[in-house]
Amino acid sequence: MSGTDTTPRAAGEGRGLRRSLGFRDLVVYGLLFIAPMAPVGVFGTLDAKSHGAVALVYVVATVAMAFTAFSYAQMVRVVPQAGSVFAYARVALGKEAGFVAGWMAMLDYLLIPAVAYLFSGIAMNSLVPEVSRWVWTALAVVVTTLLNLWGVRAAARVGFLVLALEIVVLLVFLVSAVVVLARDGAERGWLSPLTGDGTQGAFALSAVLGAVSVAVLSYLGFDAIATFAEEVTGGSAKVARALLFCLTLAGLLFVAQTYLIALLEPVSSAELAAEPGRQGSAFYDAVDTSVGSWLHDLVAVSKAIGAAFAALAGQAAAGRLLFAMGRDRRLPRALSRTDGGVPRVALLVAAVITLVAAVWAARRDDGMDHLVSVVDIGALTAFTLLHASVVGWFAVRRRGGEVSWWRHVLVPVAGAAITVAVIAEASATAQVVGAVWLVIGLVILVVQRGTDTTGPAPEEGGGPPRGAA
Repeated sequence: MSGTDTTPRAAGEGRGLRRSLGFRDLVVYGLLFIAPMAPVGVFGTLDAKSHGAVALVYVVATVAMAFTAFSYAQMVRVVPQAGSVFAYARVALGKEAGFVAGWMAMLDYLLIPAVAYLFSGIAMNSLVPEVSRWVWTALAVVVTTLLNLWGVRAAARVGFLVLALEIVVLLVFLVSAVVVLARDGAERGWLSPLTGDGTQGAFALSAVLGAVSVAVLSYLGFDAIATFAEEVTGGSAKVARALLFCLTLAGLLFVAQTYLIALLEPVSSAELAAEPGRQGSAFYDAVDTSVGSWLHDLVAVSKAIGAAFAALAGQAAAGRLLFAMGRDRRLPRALSRTDGGVPRVALLVAAVITLVAAVWAARRDDGMDHLVSVVDIGALTAFTLLHASVVGWFAVRRRGGEVSWWRHVLVPVAGAAITVAVIAEASATAQVVGAVWLVIGLVILVVQRGTDTTGPAPEEGGGPPRGAA
């Protein structure tokens, strides 16, 4: 199967992606996109919102995202294609639903890398203030784009080294925190990261659930693993395992680091809630106070490098999505071209869009707020259509054999309810941008319907595409 595409139409045209990724490579891409220390930037916000029960927030968020990971694992086995949720919705719900799923996911895949690049630029600017943060941001885009153009395998190798660095820094933090706690004791009660610190009243489940709507954003990106389904060796079952493994590992790392930093946090959740300006630096401030500035600087450098390579993984996923939609003639056909198994045209388009968004945001004081407010809407809408695809494929169309009501109905329905609830909790700005983006996509869809020349969806040609596990 090496060097061939899994869809009959693409295979006939020689537009295949190269199969070169193993299980470790998939996990590396997933963890790079998520970032092992993703809670660093939102710890203070979550601590204030949850009344101090920040570790419990990540326990609940991991369980909530497990529903989405499980639905991805179901669909990637029967539709192992680069388009991910675009391909799943297309075969299970129809071409129109597939386009909407891909269009909404595109908003997420193009803007999350921009946010990560901006994080990298800000971190580097804090270390070398003589160079403007937009310059650092642009440099990060150029370096990681060159790696992606080099090839998915080469990028995965470099990404593995960066991920190893991030994990080493995280382990240094975990060990240092344990040593400080054993030597000096905790600033808060030992169970407070799970029950609340009591400074804002008794434990409130509503406060925890409100914080979960923010914590879920830390996990966005693990789904990018599914976009590499046509480039993995050994079958799509490996992709499903990588999805579940990546989410589980990320959840454990998130819970561990937030539990320890909450114990070291000398500022109460009530104080953080009363002074929002302190929330963004709460993690760093606690490290400074309890361990020392050396660890503060080490974490900052790790975040600067890690954010750039989180964007690398995101840019690679965005390129695969554009490639799949171009191959299906839902976007310009040129996006489906490959060179040596690398979708370089799609990658360059994704890079240019991300570069413009990231540099624009880097040159504005409120740029980060604008980007962060909308990145989740596209992903959550796509997740909702993913869950609907599981029900449509297995329970309604009964294309996956015997129906399992808990796997094919109960789990995806519960997952859809969770994603819809998180969308409802999003900011008004994010909801408006998401609605406008959706309307633009629907207009494009209406225009395309009159001139649709796409072939039949894969399942209409006699079952799942070749390569399905």
